[in-house]
Formats: sequence, C-alpha cells, structure tokens
Amino acid sequence: MAVRAFDSIIIGAGPAGEGAAMKLAKAGQRVAVVEAHNQVGGGCTHWGTIPSKALRHSIQMLADYRRNPLFHHTVDQAEVEFPDLLRAADSVIDHQVRTRYRYYQRNRVEVVFGRARFVDAQRIDLVRPDGASESLRANHFVIATGSRPYHPPDVDFGHHRVLDSDSILGLQHTPRTMTIYGAGVIGCEYASIMSYLDIKVNLVDTRDRLLSFLDDEITDALSYHLREQGVVIRHDEAYEAVEPGDDGVVLHCKSGKKLKTDVLLWANGRSGNTEDMGLEAIGLTPNRRGQLEVNDSYQTDLPHIYAVGDVAGPPALASASYDQGRFVGAHIADGQCDWSLVDEFPTGIYSVPEISSVGRTERQLTADQVPYEVAQAHFKAIARAQITGHTVGMLKILFHRETLEILGIHCFGEQASEIIHIGQAIMRQPPPANTIQYFAETTFNYPTMAEAYRVAALNGLNRLF
Repeated sequence: MAVRAFDSIIIGAGPAGEGAAMKLAKAGQRVAVVEAHNQVGGGCTHWGTIPSKALRHSIQMLADYRRNPLFHHTVDQAEVEFPDLLRAADSVIDHQVRTRYRYYQRNRVEVVFGRARFVDAQRIDLVRPDGASESLRANHFVIATGSRPYHPPDVDFGHHRVLDSDSILGLQHTPRTMTIYGAGVIGCEYASIMSYLDIKVNLVDTRDRLLSFLDDEITDALSYHLREQGVVIRHDEAYEAVEPGDDGVVLHCKSGKKLKTDVLLWANGRSGNTEDMGLEAIGLTPNRRGQLEVNDSYQTDLPHIYAVGDVAGPPALASASYDQGRFVGAHIADGQCDWSLVDEFPTGIYSVPEISSVGRTERQLTADQVPYEVAQAHFKAIARAQITGHTVGMLKILFHRETLEILGIHCFGEQASEIIHIGQAIMRQPPPANTIQYFAETTFNYPTMAEAYRVAALNGLNRLF
C-alpha cells in the first residue's frame, strides 16, 4: 500500500482542528485533516454549540413573541413543538458546514473522511466510509478528536426514553415531562430551553449550587429564573439507578427520591474521543475520561504529537479550542510560539437569559484577601433594555478599591455573551489603561446595552467616597 506524506496531519475537523490546519496551511505546510464524521465542523457544529444555541435563539424569539403586547391576541395560536425548533437549527448547521469546507478548499488543506488509527508514531492507517483504506505519514500530528457525552455502563442509552446531549437532537416529539441529570452548562441550558416549551423539568444537581465556578450572585439569579419557569431544582443528589419503561423513565437517587418523567436527559460529564486510535501502541495512554495529558505547549509524551480541544481536557469551549489549535499550528511551524493564550477567557452559558463571565469572582477575591468593590447596573434601569423588553438581568464589575483595576466582570441577561467582550477588551490592557474609570469617562451610544458599563462604573465609584 502506497503511503502519502504530509508535513502535518490533523485528526478531527472541529474548531481545534480547524484552527491548527489554517495556521499550518498559511505557514506553507502540506496539511491533511482527517475527519471520522461525513462532514466537517466536529461536535461543535453538529451536536453541541451550534444546534443548542440555535435552539436557544428560537426559544428566545418565542418568549419575546409571547411577551409582546402586540401579539397577545394570537399567543394561544402559537404552538411550537421541539422538532420544529430542530428544523430551524438544521439550516444553521448546513450553512456552517459549507462555510467551514470553503475555508479548507481556499487554503488548500486536504480533507480526508475516515477513521484514523496510529500504526506507529509517524504513520496512521485510514479506513474510509466505503471500506477502502490508505496510509498517511507526517512529521507532526495534532489530535483534535473532541469529546462525546459520558455514558455510565449501568445506564441503558439504547432505550428511546434515555437521552444525552447528542441524541436529544433526534427527538421527534415534545415530551410533557423531563428529568435532566447534571446541572452543568449543558444541563442548565437545556432546562431553560425545555421549560419555555412548557415541559415540566426536574434539574438534578450533583452539587450544592448551580454552576459553582461562576459568581454566586449570578447563579442565584439563574436559579431564581429557572424556578420561575417551573423548573424544580434538586441539589446534592446522586443517581442510584436509571429505570426506563414503556410509560416513562424513573431516576432512582441515593437519597431515596424517585423521579418519573417521560424522558431522561443525561448531562453529567463528557469523554474524550480516543478509543480505537492505536494510542496505547505508540506509548500514549488516555486517562479514565479518554483525555490526553499535555504540557504547556499542548504536546503529549511524544513531542511531535499534540492534543488540543476537548480531548486535552478543560476548558472544553469551542472558542478556546480554536485558539489552542492556532497556538499549536504556530508551535509546529516555527518551533515555538511568540504569543500565549489568555488565562482569563470569557465563559458563556446560553440559558434564557444568558450568562457570561470573565475574570475572578467575589468568592475568589475574598479568599485571596483582595480589597475590591462592586459596580452594578441593573438592566431594568437601562433604556435599551426597556425598549426591547429584556429588563431581566444585570452587569456586575469587580474592581480594586485602590488601583481601580478591573478584576472581574459578570453579566446576566439578554446578550450577556456579547456585552462581556467590551469589558474583556479593557481588562486585557496593561495598567493604567485597565481601570473602571475608563467606563465612567467614555461616551457610549444611547440607547444601548453597552451603556450599562457607564452606569455600573459611576455607581461603583460612588461607593468609594
């Protein structure tokens, strides 16, 4: 069998793989991208970020329609089913796939569809969808195979009432009741989406509060609004067993609780896609979650083989994964990278309303004994929010009492994931440019949601004197 040679081979065509491929191609390398799915885009495009956020957008439009007094006489006629929302997401996915594939064509990156398996440290065998096989050789490899929902061995995911964040996208009816096991980002987002379809939702949290990595005030607000939508949140619970049947599925909790609903959505953890890749044969052993250990340059124990994105562990965000891919591409092409990834990247949770955060929380600053002050702007006082009707939410800025340096920004409300980037840009500036006074002394368009920064800054500075 003839062996085709490349400078670098990327395994996986999600955000991490795409970032690496584009950077290497622009450096003049001959690059191949191997993708096990029949389309580019990875889990982000087909099962994760894009479909769930498209669903969330449709739900927000439905909520706006129901709230708008212009349409009160027609609200009862607006019956939307879950499959209708999925069809709306399909068009976004198709457009994303076409766009991403053009990137590869434009940069002369060869995309090869099939499953890759390492034969040795410099070569992979590839099995194409039609059963044909070939061998590819390269000087460097980037493993960007992503992740999938974690499946405990004692849970029957073959049953039609037991779903995960992938299989829920194939749900062809709107259930009346749902239990979501796992209250992380995915669990909270789907709890929010489903509650707006008038589905009775149990959100089972294995911890004592939702999204404990976020600011406490923000997660308290999320809990409040989920409960307002009818979601029942159960903290500090762990499953004993999952019992699917013809008329529903029962979640047995170790506390003795039994929750019976039409369907169960398992949203507790993810596993790296490293199975059957021949990694152990070349000296790479994934951890129990299928993830590969890497150094600060995303190199595995074999320095010419890199791992980026979900398969390399946290933060498992599409945005961070793309940047990791670009970083690795530069490292391979130049032998080093003259720029570093930011430590404080924004987090976005696409619930209804949205949450976004960057920097440290009040809890962290208190533990570190940092003298900080709080600047807040409630959206109900912002003219643009009053115009759009999105008055739920707030912008919260944490800043140093003495230097006025911005230490953290936390936003809850519509467009939070967009609003956060204004503050992020200032936080990235070296002192003395990074100061809350920037927002107090800057003119913002009026009316805009960005004006919340000025309102918060003035309120925060007033607390100092």
